[in-house]
Amino acid sequence: MIERKPTKGIQVGTVHIGDNAPVSIQSMITTNPVKVEQSIEEINRLATAGCELVRLAVPDMAAAKAIKDIKERAMIPLIADIHFDYRLALQAIDSGIDGLRINPGNIGSIDNVIKVVEKAKPKLIPIRIGVNAGSLPQHVLDAHGGHPTADGMVDTALEHIRILESLEYDQMKVSIKATDVPLMIEAYRKLSSKIPYPLHLGVTEAGTIKQGTIKSAIGIGTLLADGIGDTIRVSLTGDPIHEVEVAKTILSSLELRTFGATMISCPTCGRCQVNLFNMADIVEERLKAIKAPIRVAVMGCVVNGPGEAREADFGIAGGKGQGIIFRKGKVLKTVPEQELVDTLFAEIDQYLLTLEDN
Repeated sequence: MIERKPTKGIQVGTVHIGDNAPVSIQSMITTNPVKVEQSIEEINRLATAGCELVRLAVPDMAAAKAIKDIKERAMIPLIADIHFDYRLALQAIDSGIDGLRINPGNIGSIDNVIKVVEKAKPKLIPIRIGVNAGSLPQHVLDAHGGHPTADGMVDTALEHIRILESLEYDQMKVSIKATDVPLMIEAYRKLSSKIPYPLHLGVTEAGTIKQGTIKSAIGIGTLLADGIGDTIRVSLTGDPIHEVEVAKTILSSLELRTFGATMISCPTCGRCQVNLFNMADIVEERLKAIKAPIRVAVMGCVVNGPGEAREADFGIAGGKGQGIIFRKGKVLKTVPEQELVDTLFAEIDQYLLTLEDN
């Protein structure tokens, strides 16, 4: 079991972060907030998929003002992503935003940060200090050889943490992202040892779905396994629904969260005599409707199932034109290949009914 590092608790809308709260899942909409209806639709679609906090780009004052209308119908808390102009943060607060993200590398002078903090403080609106390796302040780059380093990223974060602390404001979380995975891991580890505040984990600009999933799983997963991290965002080029799905898989793989049924399946080999690829896709899709935390195995032969998959709650193991249905390693029945999936779910449904009765 992973022992998580204790951090200070903060509240972003209805979501508790830090202080041993469950690691929360964030994403970001691709729509400009001025397109209010599209923004609401995308936010609520993400919420339905399991997203718990959502960030919105705020490129101008019109977007900052549109937050008010979005907030009224959004299913989950909203975080405004602020760059360059601190006045956008001030307007976002007036519009009812639940949290802010500011980038120390481009927000301007310390006076700008102070103005944002002074506006957020009475409403206890949390501020994420979002350090990015690609936009470190010039004086930090100059002090660290002219290129991003973990120490430079940590120094930047600490500089702005001290500003908030000097204003007696501790409602903050911190991110220290890089697209380079080893740099990101090193920076987060160093920062985690120095501050008590909750950390938002992510590999920035991770890439397309395949590449970004792998990079995020390594970067975010490594830190979570170390007990570091309180909220995560998987950054992918594509539909942000994929970000939520990957985040859920990372958390469930580390047994930090459960999100209903999960599936394991074998890669197949020369022993497989059924169309396992298609079968696995169908089972995975149908399992999305099951909220109980059961594990289901889809195996190509009896070597992998029920043998190696004996710990699965339910499973399929293929044979020649047929297969077996098993539960916790015990064979329940043998059925033709074309009936395997439906028979599997009939057994699962019967089991779920007994849970409801109890």
